[in-house]
Amino acid sequence: MVVTRLAYQCFRNLKDGEICPCDGVNVIYGDNAQGKTNLLEGLWLFTGGHSFRGAKDTELPRLDPATGENASAAALALDFFSEGRDQKAQLRLENGRRSSVINGVKKKTGSALVGKVCAVIFSPEHLLLVKQGPARRRGFLDGALCQLRPGYAGTLHLYQRALAQRNALLKDIGRFPELHDTLEVWDTRLAKLGVAVMEERRRYVEKVAPKAREVYEGISRGKEELTLTYLPSPKPPEDCTTQEWETLFLEELRRAEKSDIRSGFTSVGPHRDDLDISLSGLSARMYGSQGQQRSTVLALKLAEAETLSQLSGETPLVLLDDVMSELDQSRQDYLLNHLHGRQVFVTCCSPETVSLQETGKRFRVEAGEVFEETVGKLTEEET
Repeated sequence: MVVTRLAYQCFRNLKDGEICPCDGVNVIYGDNAQGKTNLLEGLWLFTGGHSFRGAKDTELPRLDPATGENASAAALALDFFSEGRDQKAQLRLENGRRSSVINGVKKKTGSALVGKVCAVIFSPEHLLLVKQGPARRRGFLDGALCQLRPGYAGTLHLYQRALAQRNALLKDIGRFPELHDTLEVWDTRLAKLGVAVMEERRRYVEKVAPKAREVYEGISRGKEELTLTYLPSPKPPEDCTTQEWETLFLEELRRAEKSDIRSGFTSVGPHRDDLDISLSGLSARMYGSQGQQRSTVLALKLAEAETLSQLSGETPLVLLDDVMSELDQSRQDYLLNHLHGRQVFVTCCSPETVSLQETGKRFRVEAGEVFEETVGKLTEEET
């Protein structure tokens, strides 16, 4: 898909206006706190998701500095080409509620936009994928799978409910031993749902890993090799059938039963999975530099976009917020000039970085006002 126009009214600190991006790389630059990320946020809201910055919908209309209060409403409009035709969407945020219009048809909620606009977002918070523990990486896998396979979210939710009920039962068994006989029912259900979750995660990693490796090779100019390894709990032997994996899961649950009853927590299952991320055989979390870790997350996000494109038939927008800091010039050049076949929106602050852009469009943001500029070397006055 390709966005041809984004219009905004009373949204964040942006002065009412519009941008008409190109179908390649669009660089949005300016000093800090000028409104660059607000443009990406406006695009992202058309996916039907919440703000990637964690803001409430009541915080998105323009803030009045004099009163310290947000306006009651904001409006966004998007023109885009998708599914072989030109389309239009409008989104209104009023008193914390969303309404939308899609190709002239009014919708009561903003959730009607889900599936109409596909996008992949990178923001500085995504660096925690590498820096923090397994929960972040499980969240990355689950988020990607929920976009790719609508039924996955339901299976994951059922697993999480069964897990919560089993954990509650484990705590109760300590006080009421007669409840022990009911544990087997939950073990069987947990194994069935858990293996369904892990099989989807394993298949996704098998698809995304070679793409991420290829993207990282381009970003790093072949200096390091990125390897992704899915670590399920429990780990099955190779060529294991679904039924065999479920049996293994049940055996592990029974083996850990006594310790689980003592702790009141289930110690085996996809809620304990991890995704190992290595650079040339070394842990990216423990040994990767800031630039290497940033490049790793970028590779994961761009590989996610490519996988989504292959499976859905639509190329998602790539939104890269504050991605250039801590990257050397060759890595910056790759992102600005070598991401072909997709529409990219990049925010950055440095004029030196902006000057590397060879083609595409460039937008300067100053105090909420957006100015389109000609792509080329910046003048001495601008630098």
